[in-house]
Amino acid sequence: MSEQQCWQAVATRSRAADGAFVYAVTTTGVYCRPSCASRRPLRQNVQFFPLPEAAERAGYRACLRCRPQEEPASDPAREQVSRACRMIDGALDDGESGAPSLAELGAALGVSGHQLQRLFKRQLGISPREYADARRLGRVKARLREGEDIAGALYDAGYGSSSRLYERSDAQLGMTPATYRKRGKGAVIDFAIADSPLGRLLVGATERGICAVSLGSGDKALEDWLRQEYSAATIRRDDARLGAWIAAILAHLDGKAPDLSLPLDLQATGFQWRVWRELQKIPYGTTASYGAIARRIGQPAAVRAVANACAGNPAALVIPCHRVTRRDGALGGYRWGAERKAKLLATEKKTAEQRRSGN
Repeated sequence: MSEQQCWQAVATRSRAADGAFVYAVTTTGVYCRPSCASRRPLRQNVQFFPLPEAAERAGYRACLRCRPQEEPASDPAREQVSRACRMIDGALDDGESGAPSLAELGAALGVSGHQLQRLFKRQLGISPREYADARRLGRVKARLREGEDIAGALYDAGYGSSSRLYERSDAQLGMTPATYRKRGKGAVIDFAIADSPLGRLLVGATERGICAVSLGSGDKALEDWLRQEYSAATIRRDDARLGAWIAAILAHLDGKAPDLSLPLDLQATGFQWRVWRELQKIPYGTTASYGAIARRIGQPAAVRAVANACAGNPAALVIPCHRVTRRDGALGGYRWGAERKAKLLATEKKTAEQRRSGN
């Protein structure tokens, strides 16, 4: 199903779509099945995932109303991946130092390790080992948010040494474990909001780089989203500090600065980083399909996972997820609205053509 079809299923609360995917709401941190009777979210706040495990890997928790994690999977391949995920989760829950090996998982499921590896990458876009790493890190995050000390959270989650956790912190936590423990407490995030050709533009940044670029129609909704994302951080408006970055993004939108290279400080999984780096390589004025990006990162079957990584991009424009389209040329989804995506692509194409012709 395309993102447009998924959203239509959510909008109509289609029971027929249950089991095909789950959707997560960025403002609540909860994921649901398509037919969930809860209040319908805004499209720009929704991400789609092929399996509950993928939503949980991204940090979302299951809805207590529709219980999407209990939805039976009719596809044998999906069921095998789900069973493997449950085995990995069970091992981590039991405090084992490591998750089951690929061979152990395959033997328990009656398939070879190679087959299971392929099934995992086709369904989730990652390997069983990467899933275990993400779930282990997710447990650290949860314990840190609950106030547990870093050493306790580290060893409870199965890390053998502190270096294993800290070497992942920049790429996956977006901040050090000590800072994440308190939802950014002690961190200072400055933001500024300005007019742009695409509506109101918010840029948020830590001392290390940009942590958010968002588009919307109202300042309050943009600021509320930033404050919720970093609920314990010090959030303050600083137009002067971010003025140069705002100006660079506005110049980019006007076609005056095609190459937009700004420092980033983002929370992301390893898979998301791989996708986002590939997006930054797409030349200005051109597009690439979700399938092409999947092939470029060496996982041709992970098209849906690539789409999810694009949907989870928190830094519009700096990471140009708008340049990714469907294989048939249709726009596909865009976190900040299809109209904005169409306008962006049209402007970039026109500017690129003018530059090539010397006008």
